[in-house]
Parts: sequence; structure tokens; C-alpha cells
Amino acid sequence: MTLDSPSSFADPSLHAHGLFIGGRWLPGHGIPVTNPSTALVLAEVPDASVADAMQAVDAAGAAAAGWRATPPRQRAEILRRWFQLMTQHAEELATLISLENGKALPDARGEVAYAAEFFRWYAEEAVRIAGEFRHAPSGAHRILVDHDPIGIAVLITPWNFPAAMATRKIGPALAAGCTVILKPATETPLTAYAMARLGAEAGVPPGVVNVLTTTQPGAVVNAMLADPRVRKLSFTGSTGVGRTLLAEAAKTVVSCSMELGGNAPFVVFDDADLDAALDGAMIAKMRNAGEACTAANRFYVQSGIHDAFVAGLTARMAALRVGPGTDPATQVGPMITTKAVAKIDRLVQQAVARGARVTTGGAPLPGTGYFYPPTVLENVPEDAELAHEEIFGPVAPVYRFDTEEQAIRLANATEYGLAAYVYSRDLSRALRVGKGIETGMVAINRGLMSDPAAPFGGAKQSGLGREGGVTGILEFMEPKYFAVNF
Repeated sequence: MTLDSPSSFADPSLHAHGLFIGGRWLPGHGIPVTNPSTALVLAEVPDASVADAMQAVDAAGAAAAGWRATPPRQRAEILRRWFQLMTQHAEELATLISLENGKALPDARGEVAYAAEFFRWYAEEAVRIAGEFRHAPSGAHRILVDHDPIGIAVLITPWNFPAAMATRKIGPALAAGCTVILKPATETPLTAYAMARLGAEAGVPPGVVNVLTTTQPGAVVNAMLADPRVRKLSFTGSTGVGRTLLAEAAKTVVSCSMELGGNAPFVVFDDADLDAALDGAMIAKMRNAGEACTAANRFYVQSGIHDAFVAGLTARMAALRVGPGTDPATQVGPMITTKAVAKIDRLVQQAVARGARVTTGGAPLPGTGYFYPPTVLENVPEDAELAHEEIFGPVAPVYRFDTEEQAIRLANATEYGLAAYVYSRDLSRALRVGKGIETGMVAINRGLMSDPAAPFGGAKQSGLGREGGVTGILEFMEPKYFAVNF
């Protein structure tokens, strides 16, 4: 197999040849992968059994000692080559993502660039793993702190960012010296298998990265977590599934990192730059067609600027072109499944029944594929279900507020605390409000916050731990303390 042909590398069938375990492709089939733009099957990938999963644990276990002993510089060079291969094949990867996920090509290209950066960042962090040396306060001994790789890591990723969610976990795990088993979502597994091919080309040793897909996630993941060699679980997905996994991991006291649901508030004060706020709103809401955990889910706009904001947002949302993800003219692709469309429409219709007014969109689009149009709602009551549940679609509900205290109260009226956005020309107020919102991340006067160099994660029921930044690698390491006399 060569990677020279862009058309072949973007071909879904190339990445549907088997489970990737121990550096080998193990044949299988049984899981159809559907193009959300056409509702047609692209390819079938293998359906792993519990026995397959345990074979992956065996492969990761066999490779663990060698990878742990690999010098950090050598691990860094492999990650760097992986970054370069992703960059070299960026357009093919973007096409593949667009085919299986449905997202518009500009979004897919942005994801590939973002995903590759995690390999570059952790190539740099692999050689900067810090230790500690100091005197004990008693003067009796010295304190020496080292960091060991935590062990085999099970990585579970969602369908909405099939490349970036994988690299955000694989990068720090490999940099730390851990071997991994990646279980991507069955809706978008082709990208994960394509990444495995590139990893092997970059020089990742057999067994260091294993990839499997399954329709029995509960049984497969539980079996891996029960194996004493598995010491880390990193999961991105819904809060409900996260709770279940935490309970399962507790049985063997497996370390867990959880990036769970979001319900991000987007707060606009009267003194905000209206055009800048609208620009940021379009990014925060419509990146990946709203299918993102950081997506702005609730727009709180102060009374003095409310009407102008609604008019401007409505005009911009109505002008977006909806179509198949791979069409170069498309700005908003389909949702991932018909079930997703049904959920979005249920939330919209329930809000309308409670008094909300649709200013654009508001109903599923007819025809082939899973399409829901960009939608704006105003006069949304605070007790509407979509004020408390993650929409995960191109719907922008707008709420009016009057005071700073009211904005903070409304923003915090959720069990989630992943991301928030604040717009104001008064930086002191923006920082004060951002401090008052119970969330792990705040974007001030900008609609995009994700950065491989920054710690990504949430508060409350949005998760545990952080991915990215200088802290991300520590999620895959255990501190070891030595009390030393000399």
C-alpha cells in the first residue's frame, strides 16, 4: 500500500480492511458507515468482539515496555513525522471526514489542521516532561519527584471531530510513553483507521497504537477496563455515558479523564461591538454546524442591543448555504443521523409551543440526507427544554437579560460547565463575568477558544481533567516520589 495517490487515500474502502491490532490489519465487517449527505453506505468496517478487544490489550501490553523505554526524543520525532504526514495528506483526510461525518469541507480542513497540531505540540512536550527536586522542610531528606507513564490507555472518541478527538488523546499518551487502544465512534471510524495508517508510516511501533470498532461498546470497554494492565480511560462523549464509564472504571480504580457535555452561554452586553459579536456568534454556533460540545447553546443578549443582534444573526444564518459536505460551495452540511435531526426539531418545536418565535429556519429540510437549516429563535422562555439540554445542531436560541447579575445567574443555570463566551468593550466587566460563570473555559470577544497549547476541559458535569496544553501530558503520567538521603 502506498500513500502517494490522493484519490486512493480519500477512498473510504481503503480504510475498511480490518481492525488495526499489533500493527496488523485483521479482516472483518459488519458495521456500515453512512454518508449523512446522501444516506448511502460508504463502506463497512469490522465489528470487534470482546476477544478482539483483549487481543488489542495483549498487543498494547507487549509493546508497553519497549515504548516506555524509548527515549523521549525518539518518541517526539515519530509524533513529528505523524504531524507532517497529516499535513501532507490534509486534503484527502478532509474529504474522508466530510464523506463520513457530513461536515462542510472548510470545517473538515480546519479540523485536520487542528488535529495535526496536537502531534506537533506533543512532539515538543515529550522532551519537556518535568521532575522536581527540593529539600524537605524538616531538613531530614531530599524530595525527588519523577513521572512514569501511567500504562495502557483506552481512548474513546465521538463522531463529531473524528480526527481531532483522536489526536488530542493519542498525542499526549504517546509522548508520555503509554500504549493505547482507540475506540472511535461507529458513525465515523474511517478517519481513525486512516490515521492508524499514517501512524504506521510515521514509525509508530506495532502495538503502540491499536484501533478497533464495535457495536458492543459496553461489553468491549468493560472487558478492557477489567484487565489490570489497563490503567487509563480517556473518554469524550455524553455526560450520561461518562457517568456509566466512571462507575465501571471504579471497579478497578482506573484513572479517568472525561470530556463530557456542554451547554455554552454566549453573553453579549450593550457595549459590545455588534459586528464583532455577530462574527463571533457565527463561529461559536456554526462551527461544525453546531455539532460541537463547545458550541454556543444559549445566547443571552442585553436588552439595549438585543433586537439589533437578533436581526443581524437572523440575516447571517439565513444566508448560509446548506448542502452536501463535499460540495465546495456548502457552508452547512447535514446532521450526523436522522435521530439527530429529530432531536433538534423536537427541541425547536417544544420551544415554539412555549412562546418562542422562529426568525429563520425552524423545520427539517426535505429530500435525501439528514439536513436541518440554520435556525434562530427569539423570545425563548427560560424553562424551554433547549435552554437546559445540549442542542448539537444549527439552532441559536436568544434570551434577553438586563443586568450583569442576571446574566451570570442564567449562564450558570445548567448542570454543565464546559465553555462560555462573553462580549463587552469593558474588559474588566468581561473578565468579572467570565470569572463568575462556572465553566472550565471562557472566550472573551472571540468565538473560538480551542487551541492545542491550552488546557481543554470543563467544570461541574462537563468532565474531569484537561486535554491539551502543558497539563495534558500529565493525565497520562503518575508522579513517583523518592525520599532520598545523600
